[in-house]
Amino acid sequence: MKPFPVLLPLLWLGQPVSASAEAPPLQLAAEHAPHHNPADYLVSEKLDGVRAYWNGHRLISRGGHVFAAPDWFVAGFPATPLDGELWLGRGRFDALSAAVRRLEPVAREWRAIRFMVFDLPASTLPFEGRLAALQSLFREVNTPYLHLLEQHRVADAAALAARLDKVTAEGGEGLMLRHRRGRYVPGRNQELLKLKHFQDAEATVLAVLPGQGKYAGMMGALLVETPDGRRFKLGTGFSDDERSHPPLPGVVVTYRYRGETTTGLPRFASFWRIRDDMP
Repeated sequence: MKPFPVLLPLLWLGQPVSASAEAPPLQLAAEHAPHHNPADYLVSEKLDGVRAYWNGHRLISRGGHVFAAPDWFVAGFPATPLDGELWLGRGRFDALSAAVRRLEPVAREWRAIRFMVFDLPASTLPFEGRLAALQSLFREVNTPYLHLLEQHRVADAAALAARLDKVTAEGGEGLMLRHRRGRYVPGRNQELLKLKHFQDAEATVLAVLPGQGKYAGMMGALLVETPDGRRFKLGTGFSDDERSHPPLPGVVVTYRYRGETTTGLPRFASFWRIRDDMP
């Protein structure tokens, strides 16, 4: 196999899933911290899926690409906007990602997918009110492809930790906490929190660096840059297939890590996957 050059030119590889639309006004989660009182929140599982926004007519990715969902898949969806995730089940992100990114949908794949709804973005009600409105809306829904994600109350930090341990042990990714009185605010919202046993963040690939030893002829690491301009090498977490066919410059990847160094770089950074809203 021909070795990779030390530094590749920047390029953008993204292509629309089917067509482009305006990026939807989604709210994004902040990190949970010990000072947050779990009793103020409703808690759900953090799904290992692909974020999607139903605008009343079609499903759109976080980046503004229209998913090529079959007409029969969305036939029973309501006319009101919905925020949720396309989901295939725990541990099946790769298969889901491949299915929803096809220009021509495969019916067999889409019949196993569910749109898991967790919010009502057009509503100005606090989350408890939005949840009640969703529950009322779903009593009128008659389609197997649309599900309302369960929300739970937790009494305290110990109960929250126990739920996190249970979900993780069962193969889940973590938890999402939505403030009971929180409003839907596009962008990073401190009343929407994520809680996991690890942290994750995103970075853009700048270059593919060649491997040595057993990785000779394959990728050794990625040179990546965070949104605030920090650069570092991402060299672990890849399968041999991913090293042979690495994410190229311009692609946004998600990595896992545990805390930061004194210089602000992630500790024990490990590649996780290409960002879930990329085509």
